[in-house]
Amino acid sequence: MSRRDILVPMLLLACLLVPAGWAEDFQGADHALEYDEAPVKYSTTDPADPIALLAKRLAAGEVKLAWNDDFGWLPGLLEALHVPRSSQMLVFSKTSLQRKLISPENPRAIFFNDDVYIGYVPGAPLMELSAVDPKLGTIFYTIEQEKVRKPKLTRSADCLQCHGGQRSLGVPGSFVRSVPTDPTGELNALEEVRDIDQCTPIADRWAGWYVTSSSGASPVHRGNLVGQRELDRYKEDPHFKPTPTTLEVDPKKHLAPRSDIGALMVLEHQGHMHNYIARLNFESRQMLAAYGHVRYLRPQVDAFLRYLLFTEEAPLPSPIQADPDFVRDFTATAIRDRQGRSLRDLDLHTRMFKYPCSYLIYSTAFDSLPPEISTVILQKLYDILTGKNTEEQFAKLTTEDRANVLQILRETKPNLPAYWREAGPAATSEPLSVGAPK
Repeated sequence: MSRRDILVPMLLLACLLVPAGWAEDFQGADHALEYDEAPVKYSTTDPADPIALLAKRLAAGEVKLAWNDDFGWLPGLLEALHVPRSSQMLVFSKTSLQRKLISPENPRAIFFNDDVYIGYVPGAPLMELSAVDPKLGTIFYTIEQEKVRKPKLTRSADCLQCHGGQRSLGVPGSFVRSVPTDPTGELNALEEVRDIDQCTPIADRWAGWYVTSSSGASPVHRGNLVGQRELDRYKEDPHFKPTPTTLEVDPKKHLAPRSDIGALMVLEHQGHMHNYIARLNFESRQMLAAYGHVRYLRPQVDAFLRYLLFTEEAPLPSPIQADPDFVRDFTATAIRDRQGRSLRDLDLHTRMFKYPCSYLIYSTAFDSLPPEISTVILQKLYDILTGKNTEEQFAKLTTEDRANVLQILRETKPNLPAYWREAGPAATSEPLSVGAPK
């Protein structure tokens, strides 16, 4: 039986099994794809992500990393890859290849920007990193924490044991867990809330993570709970352990005593959004190779657009105060329209962003989608934002939200189809401004 004979029934079955209510994932189509085969060839294709490019420059001697006696290569990598220190989050659950070294007393730090994720465990022999390649999805790397003249970033396949299956939409990608621990950081999988993202109620998030807020005020959540006793008490009194402004951590182990709630929320959205984009990229290329069209992927396009537009986002039960340094760094690269509006503007009162459309629509990964699927996405997105599409699955978007997002994209996203310019003020072909509004 050919691969085509197998794939068509699977796709038709996925379309038939769409539930009456919408799940935020690909409506059942999250089985692991055969991404090591043509046309993707994940493992044998040379990546062009930011870490791969840095690795080549290190090998050629074009750039050097500064060694730090307390943190090894961490500060140098943050600088070289333009990852802000303010994005630091601390996780004490043993959810890493170096799990034996992780504990509530020695949490793992995670830093990120739009394309790069860096994991650092104090005292560990390796650092774990990943980056998003425009056509291959997430690529994983390690670097030895040893002072040498030429440090080497090495591509790793070990992470795919967890980061290449259903949890990451069947493609190499990222996911965030909310899993309680015992006092040592060992997982209590029976109490886990699976793979959290923007659709998960805040009260179910961040078990196994430390969480801080700049004001100390935040909705109740499962962060900062160590051991079954604290989890049981949380179930009886969710307010018993307020969110702190800082953490009691050894300053020689971590760059800051914070694990910012705002950074955690953005991470959850971004990681899953990257998975969606990679999934559409891979499936589109496979469909085009097999049939010459992407018509079977319309249910996946709908799910992608629901996530892109935050239609199933869990509302915030009370306002959140993110760390000002994180907010400053996250919005520093904002692309703004003539009114100073950007898709990176945070709300954090009733929802995550002021304007409900993912900033990753500007990403190289989104722009690298095959034209055949990109055409379908942009046409339906335009229909939704102009009100032509009245489907119930997008009904949560208000008229004001649709108009705001439409105008922001018209003025800031280059290379949109001509029909996007047909109504309203003319848009420029280049972004109007980058950075905070003046």
